[in-house]
Amino acid sequence: MTWMRWAPAMEQALYDPERGFYRRPEGPAGHFRTSVHASPRFARAVARLLLEVDAALGRPEELALVDIGAGRGELLTGVLAELPAEVLARLRPYGVEIAERPHGLPSTALWTDEPPRGVTGLLFANEWLDNVPLDAGEVDGDGVLRYLEVDTATGEQRLGEPVSAADAAWAERWWPVAEPGEVVEFGGPRDAAWARAVAGLERGLAVAVDYGHTADRRPPFGTHAGFRDGREVAPVPDGSCDVTAHVALDSIAAPGLHSLWTTQREALRALGVSGERPALALASSDPAGYLRALSGAGEAAELTDPGGLGGFGWLVQAVRMSGPRSLADLPGWQTLTS
Repeated sequence: MTWMRWAPAMEQALYDPERGFYRRPEGPAGHFRTSVHASPRFARAVARLLLEVDAALGRPEELALVDIGAGRGELLTGVLAELPAEVLARLRPYGVEIAERPHGLPSTALWTDEPPRGVTGLLFANEWLDNVPLDAGEVDGDGVLRYLEVDTATGEQRLGEPVSAADAAWAERWWPVAEPGEVVEFGGPRDAAWARAVAGLERGLAVAVDYGHTADRRPPFGTHAGFRDGREVAPVPDGSCDVTAHVALDSIAAPGLHSLWTTQREALRALGVSGERPALALASSDPAGYLRALSGAGEAAELTDPGGLGGFGWLVQAVRMSGPRSLADLPGWQTLTS
């Protein structure tokens, strides 16, 4: 057995240069289905959001699209296919990913393992933060918060050392636990990762999309999960499967910015993604058109299903710009204090 705390175990399982899950040639699409893979309507909605950001920024000479956790470039490729020539001429796309640059990515796209600095435009992180490694802790029978250790070969867990002062302070502020058996996932590394990414925006909009939770709905027993070959499996950190944990979406928010928490269902609806079925009369007048519209409605319904992809949380943060037009009327916008 090899026992490790969850953060180094996830780091090794996901990103090890020799056997890390995200180094595999098939990429994430070989193992699980994201919004990008579910329908081209997701990329179309992100493209619409980018156009609204461009307009709100006054159509800058160079407009950035930063895709963090870019996988094999599927979202970048899909968004670029939806943009008018005038915008493409000013666009600087970035794919941020540790894997090698994928074949077939448009030549205009820059591929990097770090978010760019000093850019103006849209930063979009779809299912990235849930793979940023983090430690977990559990309250023992004496009320002491201790790190959880995991066996990297079996996924079995045990209690380890008492947590550090920094992690105890994070838990006290964001995820208080007191009863024996309660589990906390220490989100400090994700807070820092998001802060670094957003700091790279000179002006623009930053969007984090992930399964997550806020202070009023913390999971009592943790959220580590594994995915392999399209199925959920035990989160064994041996490199054979994806290992994720849900995101504390309130703690990651960078202070001082105009911010919105909403669901993917509400965000995509605001961006024009509708699961409404076409009128039945269309089946008689245009059978092929009816089938296309019906298929599109099914894809949109999957993207906005509150029990599935529509249940993702969206954190939207505006950096030196007003909120984009489509999302501006959604309830919940607030300016965060430090």
